[in-house]
Amino acid sequence: MTTSVFIDGAAGTTGLEIADRLAGRPEFTLIALNDARRKDDAARAEAINDADVVILCLPDDAARDAVAMIRNDRTRVIDASTAHRVADGWTYGFPEIAGREVVAQSKRVSNPGCYPTGFLGLLAPLVHNGLLPSAWPYSCNAISGYSGGGKALIGRFEEDRDIAWRGYGLTFGHKHVGEMQRYAGLAIAPLFSPAVIAAHRGMVVEVPLPLGVMPGNVPADLLRAALTQFYAESLVVTVAQELPAKGELLMRASMEPWDGLRLHVMGSEDGEQVRLVAVLDNLGKGASGAAVQTLNLMAGLDETAGLRL
Repeated sequence: MTTSVFIDGAAGTTGLEIADRLAGRPEFTLIALNDARRKDDAARAEAINDADVVILCLPDDAARDAVAMIRNDRTRVIDASTAHRVADGWTYGFPEIAGREVVAQSKRVSNPGCYPTGFLGLLAPLVHNGLLPSAWPYSCNAISGYSGGGKALIGRFEEDRDIAWRGYGLTFGHKHVGEMQRYAGLAIAPLFSPAVIAAHRGMVVEVPLPLGVMPGNVPADLLRAALTQFYAESLVVTVAQELPAKGELLMRASMEPWDGLRLHVMGSEDGEQVRLVAVLDNLGKGASGAAVQTLNLMAGLDETAGLRL
């Protein structure tokens, strides 16, 4: 039997990329609404209740409304919005951290945010294993392609080609901070500095560590080894064992869709400082690729099926 899937919000960037990854896959049957019906609440409710799995690619309030439309105990949900990421009764859809079996058996899964995917991929295993302190004021510096901002930001960058860099969240309170703190197990909310650059897709997330003044002062090699062991069975997350070629990391404007997550641990010669860096596609493991990975697990399939790795 195939798994029926309804993408609510299929016309948006995340929905389109999910549909593209599912195209031609006989394991799934997509329930689709035409342009006239996809904004009709009655038609949406019917599709939601007919589906085995509904993937919500909607603004937060609309995602909550969509969940409220479910009138059965069968339909399972993957929510790509921020609405349920720290909500009770929802599984955080980062299989490598939450557990593949936990995600596979869940009825309600919230897709991680793109920035938190990099931050948590780096930090959560190290904090949970006691190699880094939970009570520390971590900072996170990150850049993303403009596609993560949806149609409005995509239009702005493509219409005004003079914008090279856009810093935001300048007054703090970014909506991703809650999930970053919760799932990394931090006692102190991280200082998060996001920015968008003139590239359609791609993301680099960095967590600098002043090891020389941190409790424990665990060396970079041990941090790298711990991450390597933690992700040893993952085909999605890889840990670089050497410094990047030519001593540089590049994010290219021509980046192709990619659903992996690559982690780097780079230490100073004196052992006093470390840079933890995650590289990913904000539309891949940061959004659509993550949703498809979760869908595969929920359907009892190979988690990497249909992914671009």
